[in-house]
Amino acid sequence: MFFVASKIFWLLANPLSLATLLALASFLLVLAGWRRLAATAGGLGFLVLAVSGWTTAGALMLHPLEERFQRPMTLPERIDGIVVLGGGFEGGVNRTRGGYELNSSGDRFVETAILALRHPEAKVLVSGGTGALMLAGEGDGETAPRLLEALGVGRGRLLLDNEARNTQENAMFSKRLADPKPGETWLLVTSAFHMPRSVGLFRKAGFQVLPWPADYRTSGAERPGLAEDNAFDSMQNTALAIREWIGLAAYRITGRIDVLLPAPE
Repeated sequence: MFFVASKIFWLLANPLSLATLLALASFLLVLAGWRRLAATAGGLGFLVLAVSGWTTAGALMLHPLEERFQRPMTLPERIDGIVVLGGGFEGGVNRTRGGYELNSSGDRFVETAILALRHPEAKVLVSGGTGALMLAGEGDGETAPRLLEALGVGRGRLLLDNEARNTQENAMFSKRLADPKPGETWLLVTSAFHMPRSVGLFRKAGFQVLPWPADYRTSGAERPGLAEDNAFDSMQNTALAIREWIGLAAYRITGRIDVLLPAPE
């Protein structure tokens, strides 16, 4: 129920959908003769688009998320495993065309391949099923072996979870599959903005991991004002930030994580 509710909520609450719904409401209110309410709805819709697409609001909301966990300056001599969270592949495309088409989060898998080649002793656990509510696609746990093997990571090193639909299931299923032993070191690779929630959930699942953030969406130097990027990327940053902050709040309220914004230990 939580999975379905979260998907439906975000389908309606992301900035583009919200602006569209407000524009539709404005049109219907005009037809009903409520012109003042129509103007308010239309103005709010324009404001949502303007702030999310033409300002640095999204980047500024991402900053505390991306800066929360830094890559360690040095790593232990032995890395026992690398966990990479799904979300980096175009599942709908790969399901029909094969291959390993990457999306904007594909850096997760590029970084994982680099780490795996640097640490040949480490297992590589890919956690990611089909997280879409309606669009049928191939899970990252199915696609990733094709890419990782092509980049030189042997199939015998891979542990594959193709069932997880959200980050909580990523953590639970990864622990079950990895079965980490005391004293082992497992890296966690996911997008930098997604790392606080991911670490909180892995801790809750009893799986201690060493964060290795990837897929940064900001330079960290953005200041309040007009966007320095194109409107589409700015809107995507706003959507990512709002979704992640709402996700943190929802997971905290429901007891899935212990603090609103998990921090390094």
